[in-house]
Amino acid sequence: MKKVYIETYGCQMNEYDTELVRAILEKEQYQFVESETQADIVMLNTCSVRENANRKVFNRIHAIRHQNKSRRVTIGVLGCMATNFRKALLDDPQLGLDFVAGPDSYKRLPTLLKQVEETGEKAYDVTLSEFEDYADIYPRRTGGVNAWIAVMRGCNNFCTFCVVPYTRGRERSRSPENVVEEVRRLAAEGFKQVTLLGQNVNSYHYQGYDFADLLEMVSQVEGIERIRFTSPHPKDFPRRLLEVMAENPKVCKHIHLPLQAGNDRILELMNRTYTRKEFLNLVKEIRELIPDVALSTDVIVGFPTETDTEFEDTVRVMETVEFDSAFIFKYSERPGTIAARKFPDDVPEAKKTERIVRLNELQKDISLQKNRAHIGQTMEVLIEEERTRKSPHDFQGRTDGNKLVIFPAGQYHRGDFVQVQITDATAHVLKGRVVQVERAGRADG
Repeated sequence: MKKVYIETYGCQMNEYDTELVRAILEKEQYQFVESETQADIVMLNTCSVRENANRKVFNRIHAIRHQNKSRRVTIGVLGCMATNFRKALLDDPQLGLDFVAGPDSYKRLPTLLKQVEETGEKAYDVTLSEFEDYADIYPRRTGGVNAWIAVMRGCNNFCTFCVVPYTRGRERSRSPENVVEEVRRLAAEGFKQVTLLGQNVNSYHYQGYDFADLLEMVSQVEGIERIRFTSPHPKDFPRRLLEVMAENPKVCKHIHLPLQAGNDRILELMNRTYTRKEFLNLVKEIRELIPDVALSTDVIVGFPTETDTEFEDTVRVMETVEFDSAFIFKYSERPGTIAARKFPDDVPEAKKTERIVRLNELQKDISLQKNRAHIGQTMEVLIEEERTRKSPHDFQGRTDGNKLVIFPAGQYHRGDFVQVQITDATAHVLKGRVVQVERAGRADG
């Protein structure tokens, strides 16, 4: 029985794909282990959205080779980097990779591994499929209170900075019946929360069913208490979807709404298909229908040709919207994208640093103000961990609005819903004390 160790980098979709890989290989009698030192086969499931992610993976491959130089270990790369850099990965003698497999090729992993073992030759499959949705594979999950569910794969948006359409292919959605059946199995296993995934999840469409229909169908599954989704696109928020979010108590009142930039010329260069005004109008409509909604966002600073004045437009949008949290990145050129082909990466690194520091400071102040407004309130929290990274005596969980809450340990467990009175706050977390245990969660704690 071959032993496999897998590491996952990047987004939630990669986490889900790792669960698919586990299911596929366990069916073929592969055994998963907790360390590369125990493994015959090491897999890195990768992201190619940010340059730092690529660099981290390359460094990790070298480290694994060094740690295992006294024995033979088969090493492969899965995911977006496999599609984007297949030739570079396999042809680099210093990496010494044995196989690569793209996001649509995981069912062929047993064949690729057998080829490597029997012939000693490198193996690869990075074919992009118009149809593969893995609807026939039930992922092998390893616990927790939240289950990821990919309801669609691929992306049709072709934002000029993004490599996803080239590494994951075009959009295709699973049938709602298939998604609901997976949710039913999760509920039977004790999961209380599901997060519906897609590269552009709210563009879900299957034979007349849209994303609002899917949310309603999933919410009818008994045992599921919370439903989240990520990542949406601002262009795909019809009023009915917002009404379902407002009216359905199981759908969490949190929306990740990627802004990317606040200037119309830059948004057009990014091919984001909305204007600053349209984005602000959507925020206004969301808050009118869902007054207690929590909003988070993504922002890119230093996109090619972005001027200081255009950056100030982004600052003003951030000040106007007052997002609860934000992920802010420096633009990094991704090979194969439209931006890499058409626009010179001409904003100096020092200028990008100046802009990201300023936006991060602004967002930190806004997040602190937003979080402090919760002091004195009692909020429902789903317990995710029975200890935190900083203290074994504290638990942590999340509110409906996806706020992280830290509170002292007690007679409750992971998966329980508790009422927590908020007593303090930082820009990143709420702190409080449990005043009531509402309902028990997963039987395994």
